[in-house]
Parts: sequence; structure tokens; C-alpha cells
Amino acid sequence: PQGGLMWGGAATALLCLGAAWLLGWGFDPRSWMVRPSARIRLLSVAELARYRGAAGEPGLYLAVLGRVFDVKRGRRHYGPGGAYSGLAGRDATRAFATGDFTQVGLVDDVSALSSSEMLAIQSWLSFYSDNYDPVGKLVGRFYDEDGAPTEALRQAEAAIEEALKFQAESEQRKLQFPPCNSEWSSAKGSRFWCSRQSGGEPRAWAGVPRKLYSPGASSSRCVCVRTTGPPWGQPASSQHNNRGDLDDPHLQEYDGCHPQAQQCVLTV
Repeated sequence: PQGGLMWGGAATALLCLGAAWLLGWGFDPRSWMVRPSARIRLLSVAELARYRGAAGEPGLYLAVLGRVFDVKRGRRHYGPGGAYSGLAGRDATRAFATGDFTQVGLVDDVSALSSSEMLAIQSWLSFYSDNYDPVGKLVGRFYDEDGAPTEALRQAEAAIEEALKFQAESEQRKLQFPPCNSEWSSAKGSRFWCSRQSGGEPRAWAGVPRKLYSPGASSSRCVCVRTTGPPWGQPASSQHNNRGDLDDPHLQEYDGCHPQAQQCVLTV
């Protein structure tokens, strides 16, 4: 969006809008390309601090993972008095993931962040690269004095790649095992059922409810399981027992529920 971000609440809105970016394309550090017209240079922390958009200062910059962008088009958001002025003139990468806009949170340390938080950083880096002019690199945590990536940047990029891989696997798992529909009442207990749209995943089959246990987890979640055809990932022409994914070792039947029933009622 031209002119910056239309955020409503600092922490919550920033995280929500970041999560809305499409993340399934994969992350390639080399994909951050400089537009031909941009003048790229190396900036020190002290020099970047002069670019907060105040009167007499040379401009309005911010940095994400050490990559510096000119955000003057978003002056009303990033400039003095703006809701996100704390992001200007520094690398506050961690805040893009955590939503912590205090001085403690406005830092570039991304160590120990979760996979989802690293994905948020990647999405914001893509956002600024697509919508603002890249200026250069910040000498410090992520780039050395020659502009070469540091070990901290390599670790951050590796964490993002791993998070993207995990996300892709999770999306595939959701297609294989869509969530059940469910409801609970104090009078009737819990009811789980499957349909061709249960879990918000339209498909050609309904399936039957099963408990799905993730490796190493003690709790389960209700999923709908295909009952015919080959197991997930196998071609239809392969030899199989025509039981779909019923034999997956991470699944367990609900007690008192018929194995082929599309609905299970667990009374209190």
C-alpha cells in the first residue's frame, strides 16, 4: 500500500497484517534485489539513527534484518509523532515479529524467536522490498563492514527457510487430515462429525472422525480421514488395500464410535 501501513492497533494489527502475506513461495536471501535507480551504501548504526524524519535530518529510513529502506512515503506512520516512529532510524526487526514497541523490544536480536515469528519477519521484509526503495545495508548484527552477511544473518535465513518448510508440511498435513466439525453441550457432551467441507477444507470425500496424535505429543485433535483409495501420496494405480489413510500409525479410533461412522458422540 502506498504511503505506509494502515494499522489500527500497534502490536495486534502489525502481526495480523504480516500473517496475511502469502508465505508459501519459499525464502531465497538472494531474492532481495536492488532497483537499478537505487543508490546502495553501507550505513553505521549512528548514521541510520539520523534518519528519523525530524526537521533538519536527511531522511526517513528503517531496517529489517539489516536491510535499509527509505520509508518517507509512510511519513505519517513512521515520522515524528507517528504511531510507528519507534521503528525509524534503527533496525527493530524483533518488533515486527513480537509487536513489542518498547525500547526493550525495538531491537534487532531475533534469536530464540518461534517459527511463526520468523515467518512474520520474512513477510515484512517482502513487504518493504515490494513497496519501498531499498537504500543499503546496516553494518552491525547482520552485515559486516564490507557489506557481507554475518553468521547471525545466515542463522536467521536458515531459521526462515526451516519455518517455511514446516509451514508447507503443515499445509499438506491439513489437506490430508482436515479438522472435524465439533460441538459441545453440558447436556449431550461432545459431538464430532465429518462432511465434505468440515474444517473449511472443501473436498470430494467426507471421511470419518479419528484422533490424530502428532509425534511426541500427548494430546490429540479430531481430524477427518479418507476411507477409500490409496494412502496419501501414493498414485491411484499403485497396489493398496483401498482403505485410504485409515492405517496411518498416528491415528486412533474414538471409543464407542463405529469405525465407519461419519459422526461420533461422546456423552458426559
